[in-house]
Amino acid sequence: MTLDQYRSRAKVYFDPLVAIAIRCRLTPNFFTVAALVASAAAGILFFLRLELWGIVAVALNAFCDAMDGAVAREMKTQSRRGDFLDHAVDRYADIFIITGIFAGGMVPWQIGVLALTGVLMSSYLGTQAQAVGVGRYYGGLLGRADRLVLILVVGVVDLLFPMNWYVLGFSLSWFGWLFILFGIFGHITAFQRFAYVWAKVE
Repeated sequence: MTLDQYRSRAKVYFDPLVAIAIRCRLTPNFFTVAALVASAAAGILFFLRLELWGIVAVALNAFCDAMDGAVAREMKTQSRRGDFLDHAVDRYADIFIITGIFAGGMVPWQIGVLALTGVLMSSYLGTQAQAVGVGRYYGGLLGRADRLVLILVVGVVDLLFPMNWYVLGFSLSWFGWLFILFGIFGHITAFQRFAYVWAKVE
């Protein structure tokens, strides 16, 4: 993942927020559940074509998703149960956000399904590597942090400079082109992860 390389650099900005969260007795699971609620809200808001508020909800999801791990590491309460919960919530968050965007008509459903399958398969193979004993692997072109940032950026661009291109019978907004990228790069990422794990197992 491109943005995961900068996690250590971002830590300095999150440390004060983590300290405040711990003083307020907010647990990692609190942020995990908050991330799930924010993603569900984002999906509903995009479905209702309330794009600005959908973007705000995605930003809140990204923030809570970053905070749950940071708080767990600081409190030294990392556990397999928490890790399992986090990954389950992340997959539902992907489904809520992406489905909300194309179900609301902002993206043709065919392209929405392409994006959703690419996202889910790339994420699945990242964690399946751990299940077969290779260890969790998140290499490849496009990771979850990258996708969230791209949704935020493209959402703002779409609000400021709305447009539609007609290509092969599809009306494509900025989100339409982004979802094509999610679909293509998601499946490429899935293949990269599959190839890496396949080479490691016997």
